[in-house]
Amino acid sequence: MMSEALTELSSTIGEAVAGKVLASEIANGELTLTTDPESVIGLLTFLRDDPRCAFVALTDISGVDWPAREKRFDVVYHLLSPTRNLRVRIKLEVAEDAAVPSATAVYRGAEWYERETWDLFGIPFDGHADLRRLLTDYGFEGHPLRKDFPTTGFVEVRYDDSAKRVVYEPVKLRQEFRNFDFLSPWEGPEYVLPGDEKAN
Repeated sequence: MMSEALTELSSTIGEAVAGKVLASEIANGELTLTTDPESVIGLLTFLRDDPRCAFVALTDISGVDWPAREKRFDVVYHLLSPTRNLRVRIKLEVAEDAAVPSATAVYRGAEWYERETWDLFGIPFDGHADLRRLLTDYGFEGHPLRKDFPTTGFVEVRYDDSAKRVVYEPVKLRQEFRNFDFLSPWEGPEYVLPGDEKAN
């Protein structure tokens, strides 16, 4: 039933805005539409306004980092249609130095999500009225969800009792950074213990 509704929705969108959808895929009970930065606002507007779609709720915008790819980032939008009880995912690729048009004119709630995506991934949104840090500090260096961001970060924060304020200092590792392989040193014996034969 759900797959039939998604297949029908996919064909409806494909016919109505053929030039704006580069690819369409139904996987794991979800419809994913691939577009480009030039077409995303038109596609989002159609999905919101067309009564056959009625995706009036934007539930999330996020990024995905692919450092080895030429267009490094994916920007992913998740939409909900309460009247049709369907969800759709819009995905587009963008280069590291390129901007994505802001969706705040289509969905007012996009403001928060775009600020969060800018803060954590460094993906700029063209036309956003207040694009500044949201989850990190104002003087924070870098974007922490990029895969090339160091695990330890660049600075550490602590409260200095003598200065009576929070101070920022370069990261000092008290011990060498360790990489765990998660293999257990407690391997079972080669022989079968009494009672273990019943487990088979």
